[in-house]
Amino acid sequence: MLGAEIRIDWPLYTDRQTKGGAMTGMQTPQPIHDVIFDFCGVLLDWQCRACLQGHFDQAIVDRICADDDPCGFYHYEDRMDAGEDFADLIVEYQAEYGEELASIFRYYIKHYGDALPRMLPGMEALLNDIREAGLGVWGLTNWSHETFHIAFEKFPQLERLLNGTVVSGVEKMHKPNADIYELALRRFDISAQTSVFFDDTAKNIDGAHAVGLHAFRFTDAEQARKDLQGLGVALPTRD
Repeated sequence: MLGAEIRIDWPLYTDRQTKGGAMTGMQTPQPIHDVIFDFCGVLLDWQCRACLQGHFDQAIVDRICADDDPCGFYHYEDRMDAGEDFADLIVEYQAEYGEELASIFRYYIKHYGDALPRMLPGMEALLNDIREAGLGVWGLTNWSHETFHIAFEKFPQLERLLNGTVVSGVEKMHKPNADIYELALRRFDISAQTSVFFDDTAKNIDGAHAVGLHAFRFTDAEQARKDLQGLGVALPTRD
């Protein structure tokens, strides 16, 4: 995977009619026309532990997966998400953390699909319902250009359900910076005030608000459905 030619064959955007300018003052809120989703933690269940469990000593796995990132996995993966290449980063990682952890990091990237065990419950149905309601459905993800293809290969229904996706590692931009939200709005040809963004990370919600998007911190599909219904989107209520 890592030595192969990088393939960028997913739909990065689909041309659509512009929805108008930003809302100002006390204007009546405009109807929602488009919904943008983060990937990991929103559409997909991402678990570093699921990739490593059973292949390495449990104490090492626990340390790698700790929230304070003592082994640097999350930091270096964030740098990949921002567009840096694995081949360059692994040299730096090994110099900082040593060969044993570097070999585990190589394994993790090579077997990245194992860290994506499933779509999160209810999300496929929610995307289908949003499309049935006549809204655009889009993706905006912090993800490496070298591993993103795995998402659509493992979950082809996502490629079918999304009108297009902006990937940070391809663009060399990164949430929560304003430039990637603005790029997504331009590329999808949609308007911030008629669009909603869902992400599981608070700082990314703040970044979306800063460019004028409606935005909600994602907890589960049921709450996301209620959030959209609260904005006037006609979605069925599911058990």
